[in-house]
Amino acid sequence: MPATIIETNPVPFKPIDIDPVTLDIIENALRNARVEMDATLVRTAMSPGIREQGDAFPLIADHTGKMIVGQFGSFIGGFLKNYEGTLEDGDMIFLSDPYSVDGAISHSNDWLVLLPVFKDGRLIAYTSMFGHQSDIGGKVVGSMPISATSIFEEGVRIPPVKIWKQGVYNEDLIKLVMHQTRKPDWCQADLNALIASCRVAARRVIEMATRFGDDVYVSATQKLLERNYRAMKFLVGQAIAEEPVSFEDYICDDGMGYGPYRIKCTMWREGEKVVLDFAGTDPQSVASINFYLNENMFKMFFGIYMIMVFDPQILFNDGFYDLIDVRIPEGSLLKPKFPAALSGRTHALGRIFDILGGLLGQKTPQFLNAAGFSSSPHLFYSGHDNRPGKGNQWFQLFQIGFGGIPGRPLGDGPDGHSLWPGFTNVPNEFLERYFPMLIERYETEPDSGGAGLHRGGNGIHMTYRFLAPGTISIHDDRWFVPPWGVNGGAPGARARKLLEKADGSMEIVGNKVEDIAVAAGDQLHYITWGGGGWGDPLERDPAIVGLEITQGLVTPAGARDYGVVVDDAGTVDAAATAALRAELRAARPETLPLFDFGPGLAALRENCLAETGLPAPTQPVWLTTAAE
Repeated sequence: MPATIIETNPVPFKPIDIDPVTLDIIENALRNARVEMDATLVRTAMSPGIREQGDAFPLIADHTGKMIVGQFGSFIGGFLKNYEGTLEDGDMIFLSDPYSVDGAISHSNDWLVLLPVFKDGRLIAYTSMFGHQSDIGGKVVGSMPISATSIFEEGVRIPPVKIWKQGVYNEDLIKLVMHQTRKPDWCQADLNALIASCRVAARRVIEMATRFGDDVYVSATQKLLERNYRAMKFLVGQAIAEEPVSFEDYICDDGMGYGPYRIKCTMWREGEKVVLDFAGTDPQSVASINFYLNENMFKMFFGIYMIMVFDPQILFNDGFYDLIDVRIPEGSLLKPKFPAALSGRTHALGRIFDILGGLLGQKTPQFLNAAGFSSSPHLFYSGHDNRPGKGNQWFQLFQIGFGGIPGRPLGDGPDGHSLWPGFTNVPNEFLERYFPMLIERYETEPDSGGAGLHRGGNGIHMTYRFLAPGTISIHDDRWFVPPWGVNGGAPGARARKLLEKADGSMEIVGNKVEDIAVAAGDQLHYITWGGGGWGDPLERDPAIVGLEITQGLVTPAGARDYGVVVDDAGTVDAAATAALRAELRAARPETLPLFDFGPGLAALRENCLAETGLPAPTQPVWLTTAAE
């Protein structure tokens, strides 16, 4: 049975006609409340992943659970569908199990707090936030085991439970949960931050309802949902054709030697609705790269992409969901069957955005983005700090890195930027202050962005020097299948990782590895992928290429991909450039490809060892077949 909402005031909300000024005030007040949630979180959390990087996602929903402001879409529908208990004034829900909420959160590291907001005995709203916990137990430090074959290996799983029940705090529950983690101090502080953020937003909602009246507030939320519906209906009608288009991309490997894994999506319009069908996606993996993709979450991804490309002024919310039909085969990589492991779902999550770009741009190439939202690189470093005065104390780091953002219709992709706009890097000074390491290098990797009229963003080359022995784990992708270019743009460079030992020897390490021993003095060269290029690189202004050489973004050798001849000082040889461009144009097809995927899977396999220093992944053998 679904959740039972216990309200003591039986009076239903009365629809009110809202004037534009009042609607605008309430809308912006909700925006500000969402910002205040973030500010509260940052000031209260302790883990670097949340406090420094912002790996947490706020939500304010209406009284039915539809998101009004937020980022990931509403988590509440999946919860209400599966939760069999009651919700009443003074309750607060705590959970982390993806299977208990239909994938509304997608791995157990994400702790979700949900607060039903009551006023005068009536449920008027929900506030919620989830954040990535740096450790929840399990078989490896950081609780994201690459080698996991079931979710039971990935740490504590929390079903929907009441952390507060009618105003009473469930202290024993929290003691039990914190007993499972290697970093109870961080987790306790982060959980308190999630709770505080939800309470702050709840106060703001009640203040708005008190100021304008409950009926006006609730009616305003419905008007905001309706407005978003109308806007998205117009965009879908304009941008989505009835004729199906398909696109597919690949996760390079699963960290256990197998890959690549295909994700395929076909899109078409039926009347006012757009259909997104993932038939043809590979079956679920035995390893942990599965991504339990909640349909509503994907609807929000689709809506965000549509809005940002076609009309970025729209405030996105859940109002347009009825316009989208998402079909995901059971047993596939995107809807695995319990108890499939989920901790490494980051790569598929990032790849979804590349696939959306490939789908939405085929009919309107002028709006097409290249690939580059491809993953969310992770580094884990842990051990005992044996330096003098450190007391051999335990430390562990979880850090998110960034790759190159794709080249776009309006300009170059940013260098070394996050997949999520709100994420920031962990400051190097923070890392060196709290962990036994030095950051020897933090710079863009020149020539890693794909060449194009608009260059793909470069990846990052970050060099860590470890000052204490320990172990490291790495989660990254785009080392085998490169990020593709569009409209004549070239693919971006692939990711790579090098471990330089204290004796000067160099070892190539994989992009999905765990429990690699490092010694004091060892250095890890952590190099991420570049974004694909957009447009004909021979049309790029040679002066810009020359400037980028002086900035360390392009090398003189890389400038030749743009048909530009230039010296180390960035001085362009105009005559030689004209001659080289004429030669390159004569040698290529007259019509440039819409997509440049690189040499193809067969060639990538054949040349993998020579080009990357790593063996090619083996084609997976499926134990189950995803239902079409």
